[in-house]
Amino acid sequence: MRRKIYDFHMHSFFSDGELLPDEIVRRAIVLGHAAIAITDHVDASNMEEVVSALVRASKHVAEYFPGFTLIPGVEITHAPPQSIPELAKAAKRQGARIVVVHGESPVEPVAPGTNEAACKCPEVDILAHPGMISEKAVIDAKANGTYLELSYRGGHCLGNGRVAKLALEHGASLIVDSDAHSIGDLMGEQEIKNVAIGAGLRPSEAEVVMYENPIRLMKRLGL
Repeated sequence: MRRKIYDFHMHSFFSDGELLPDEIVRRAIVLGHAAIAITDHVDASNMEEVVSALVRASKHVAEYFPGFTLIPGVEITHAPPQSIPELAKAAKRQGARIVVVHGESPVEPVAPGTNEAACKCPEVDILAHPGMISEKAVIDAKANGTYLELSYRGGHCLGNGRVAKLALEHGASLIVDSDAHSIGDLMGEQEIKNVAIGAGLRPSEAEVVMYENPIRLMKRLGL
């Protein structure tokens, strides 16, 4: 029997994704997901509207897609590092169940210090595609319980090897996410495994990241 999979970083057309939440959910169910998070891009300008829309979507899914969980969330994106704690607290207060921070990827000009700020913030659950991460930030992520993402997305995935290596060295938790924006970005079980193994994980380590860490993260989120 196929094991359930999870994806905690996806985008709908409430930011720069192409799909409605219902279509993302339906496609995720077909691929074998038990739960996904839609974490649209936010800063101080649009957070309230995005969180409100995704909370409504999650309630709709709970009613009409029994047995499946849509987690409403945000990805705090290109925000000044010093603003991350305030924005993350506001997102949780407004109803976001999961907070992702857009990390310092090899292919985007994210402000230096973003990774460190996210890894110290108790309200931040996942640091997305943090390929330029420092050893200190990984140690902080371990202490804070922040999950470090191995990304399926082109460009962002270039830093996966570094993230995996440092996380394994220091005992930080890893998670594989799609960062999906369109149909072609959605992952099935094999794609998740490919990301984990491609980042340098042994098969036993990939099993933990694919199947055990998502359950632990769901418990952290109270789900």
